[in-house]
Amino acid sequence: MKKPVVGVVMGSNSDWKVMSQAVEILKEFGVPHEARVVSAHRTPDLLYDYAEQAAERGLQCIIAGAGGAAHLPGMLAAKTIVPVLGVPVTSRALKGLDSLLSIVQMPKGIPVATFAIGEAGAANAGLFAVSMLARQEDRYARKLETFRKKQRTKVRAMKLPKV
Repeated sequence: MKKPVVGVVMGSNSDWKVMSQAVEILKEFGVPHEARVVSAHRTPDLLYDYAEQAAERGLQCIIAGAGGAAHLPGMLAAKTIVPVLGVPVTSRALKGLDSLLSIVQMPKGIPVATFAIGEAGAANAGLFAVSMLARQEDRYARKLETFRKKQRTKVRAMKLPKV
């Protein structure tokens, strides 16, 4: 397998249902990637090692999903210059609003691109990663254009029921 260029990390394996959507997009576009559990609270040393080694390992971006307090994306961003794409994972208590607010409120100087709560956000983070890669690699640009063309065709073919 090729060396990963996108890292997909989450705070717990319970986040996989959401974060698998990013992985599916990366697979669809043929993007070499890795998926790991890295907890900001339970394995902070692992988080620091992952972030600090991301650039030298060739990662172009990290998609980080977290629920609840959602410190994972921000802590990763604080320890690497690799762009971090934050995905708020739906939580039981506040349906992911807590996660969204935790990720989107990064202090000035430590940016995290933040996406929608849940599966749509994870898929869009995957597409955003492909878009970033497409600026440097034509094969991703071509695949992304084909993807968008299929979306347009699908929408144009939609019919509404007659009333």
